Amino acid sequence: DALPAASRAKILEHAADLLESRRAEFIAMAVREAGKTLPAAVSEVREAADFCRYYALQARAGLQPVELPGPTGESNELHLHGRGVFVCISPWNFPLAIFTGQIAAALAAGNSVLAKPAEQTPLVAAQAVRILLEAGIPQGVLQLLPGQGETVGSTLVNDARVRGVMFTGSTDV
Repeated sequence: DALPAASRAKILEHAADLLESRRAEFIAMAVREAGKTLPAAVSEVREAADFCRYYALQARAGLQPVELPGPTGESNELHLHGRGVFVCISPWNFPLAIFTGQIAAALAAGNSVLAKPAEQTPLVAAQAVRILLEAGIPQGVLQLLPGQGETVGSTLVNDARVRGVMFTGSTDV
């Protein structure tokens, strides 16, 4: 949250560029680790980059201070800010797109992220986190926590320090 929204947006746009420049690597990983078809893997990479760009736009447009009307002539401004630590739990069937989209949304809004990928696809997630860090996410703001949902996921969502959870998965989970 200490970074201005425009700076967060720039980092996410750089991450999108990096994802696209390493498209072949991510396609191969999605096919190998998640069992994606080639067309589905191509779409997965495109969607991950699109999420980064979309949330960059949202940060630039929607997170700037807004001047509010002052009925008695006073000056009022609305400032939006991050809430703190968010947990992002993503599914195995969209190991890059949903994983990246959840993280990008939380980061764009000024939050820190604990990213818990599906236990079936930790390698795709680890490479996505490397890309985000290379793009400029500050040290310590994004942490990858792979592991079983019953242990890692449960511990994360039950921690009182967590200010929000983004989750995509089954009804049972």
